Amino acid sequence: MAKLALVYGVRLLPTDELESFEEAKIQLKNGNTAAVTMHLIEGDSEEELKGQLMQSLDAFFEFYPEL
Repeated sequence: MAKLALVYGVRLLPTDELESFEEAKIQLKNGNTAAVTMHLIEGDSEEELKGQLMQSLDAFFEFYPEL
């Protein structure tokens, strides 16, 4: 299997300041573009946010059982 790159971004903002967000674009060396789906996680504590983030990552890797 080829070496893989996991592309992600994180930004912490007050919930009431967030109006919208869009997918991120990736430019590939072959000239094509790819999209990164953005996800929103809300919580009242660091533990809650981290827990939801880890669940999200675990679910993501379930799509790739061959890894």
